[in-house]
Amino acid sequence: MKVIGFCGYSGSGKTTLVEQLVSRFRLAGQRVSVVKHAHHDFDIDHPGKDSYRHREAGAFEVLIASDRRLAKIREYELRAEPTVHQLLAELYEVDWVLVEGFKHADVLKIEIWRAETGKPVQYPNDPYVVAIATDSADRLPQPTGLPLLDLNDPDAVTAFLLADPARYEYRSPLDDAFGAPADADAGRGVGPAAERDPAAG
Repeated sequence: MKVIGFCGYSGSGKTTLVEQLVSRFRLAGQRVSVVKHAHHDFDIDHPGKDSYRHREAGAFEVLIASDRRLAKIREYELRAEPTVHQLLAELYEVDWVLVEGFKHADVLKIEIWRAETGKPVQYPNDPYVVAIATDSADRLPQPTGLPLLDLNDPDAVTAFLLADPARYEYRSPLDDAFGAPADADAGRGVGPAAERDPAAG
């Protein structure tokens, strides 16, 4: 499984680019999944639905499945911020995983940057940034030797990734540390995570 992250501030265009890449990877015959960082109180369930009622009653996990899709909802007993590695361990094996957000994660990533957002760049201080996708290459605040990709050309970004797929082959540090897959009980008995800027992902 190959993993590539996409980091950048809100409004930089991460979601649009990831959406475009998903369809292009599919056209290239690749099975692709997405891991996305969300804000604190996001929900995928709705009051009154059976699964919502089970969760509100105190179920730790609710698994919903049909003949078309499956969803798992886990309610943390204590507030916790799962790592990208814990979330990757939850996924079914695929060719590629596109990780949106998790700007501080220790996975290779492409930084998304637009000058008009007025936000700082990450690449000078993040050794995991392998390229910059931007519509403002001439306005980057610091020079770089990293590849510059056209944010408005998803075909070029796809080609960049598919040109060297072995570079993004994922090996979980959780396997190295514990000799087993990630702890499925992420969020149980874990103390509060440090607060981060909700606009940054």
